[in-house]
Amino acid sequence: MKISNLLWMMAVVFMAACTGQQQQQTSEEATTLSGLKRSDFQSVVNGDSTDLFVLENANGMEVTITNYGGRIVSVMALDKNGEMRDVVLGFDNVDDFVNIDNNFGATIGRYGNRLAHGKITVDGVEHTLPQNNFGHTLHGGPNGFDTKVFQATQPNSQSVVMTYLSEDGEEGFPGNLNVKVTMTLTNENAIDIQYEADTDKETVVNLTNHSYFNLSGDANTTILDHLLTINADTFTPVDDTFMTTGNIDNVKGTPMDFTTATPIGERIDDTTFVQLKYGKGYDHNWVLNTKGDISQVAATLVSPVTGIQLDVYTDEPGMQVYTGNFLDGSVSGKSDAVYAERTAICLETQKYPDSPNKPDWPQPYLKPGEKYTSRCIYKFSVKQ
Repeated sequence: MKISNLLWMMAVVFMAACTGQQQQQTSEEATTLSGLKRSDFQSVVNGDSTDLFVLENANGMEVTITNYGGRIVSVMALDKNGEMRDVVLGFDNVDDFVNIDNNFGATIGRYGNRLAHGKITVDGVEHTLPQNNFGHTLHGGPNGFDTKVFQATQPNSQSVVMTYLSEDGEEGFPGNLNVKVTMTLTNENAIDIQYEADTDKETVVNLTNHSYFNLSGDANTTILDHLLTINADTFTPVDDTFMTTGNIDNVKGTPMDFTTATPIGERIDDTTFVQLKYGKGYDHNWVLNTKGDISQVAATLVSPVTGIQLDVYTDEPGMQVYTGNFLDGSVSGKSDAVYAERTAICLETQKYPDSPNKPDWPQPYLKPGEKYTSRCIYKFSVKQ
């Protein structure tokens, strides 16, 4: 055998061995700190590609985000013992996000929360929207932003930028609305969410994030022991269809008073207070004392088990607090946790519910040439 042929055969064998090693390494796909696989989020939904984006900061904190619904999928935060815990509910694959009715971690729009009877008037014209919640429109309708695939780019290891064009007439809303959502994991262990939007026709817009938090890191347990503080002296009461009445009531002397740290479960079942009967627990908007000053803490949540503390900052006037009253154990998520009643709490920064139909409240109208902006910061630390 010629030397040249021998060398060629040796080269072929070597290349085959390398290819085999590469295939083995590919099959042993790395998981995120929270145990997720990127390939489980890479799919095509309604003709658009989905993916999983991993954000990491200098402190070893990790946040994962999917562009399906602009969702926060996992948040790994440090507890008092120096262990990382996943403190939000969600699924470990995009198919479950698509096929199971949910809004875990989602970007909510066009209008977060409820609009009475599915009616809004914009520029003198009444628009009828899909009614998907006790005769009202909730979270932008049944096909809101939580069901859409955003275009996404990751400019660096700590940020993801997601954009979406909501076309004129989508879910009944007027105007082509260009939406941009930037999520950044800062080195202060905060998720900084910045929303922007513009329109070619007057419309309404009220964007928020619908993450479900359980700071114990164990979504099989409730959040009733979590200590909650809300920087608000008043709230907007609701009727038995969860619709705001138009009143603004004082929290003092009621179970709605979280001006000092109070266990969520301490008064949640006091149905002699009709608001807790109507809401089946807490599912209400608080009128923040912060008055748009994002440097002030709007709310603080602490798990006494892990010591993990969440501080919420926003430039919005209100915050919806929802204690997972309609989670019923029929859905399991990450780590096979069963999502039962009150195993999470949502802290949704926003304009007040049904603001377009209540002209005395802060208004959500956006006109051509204007820019909508909103900001929410979820900052994690360990309570000392």
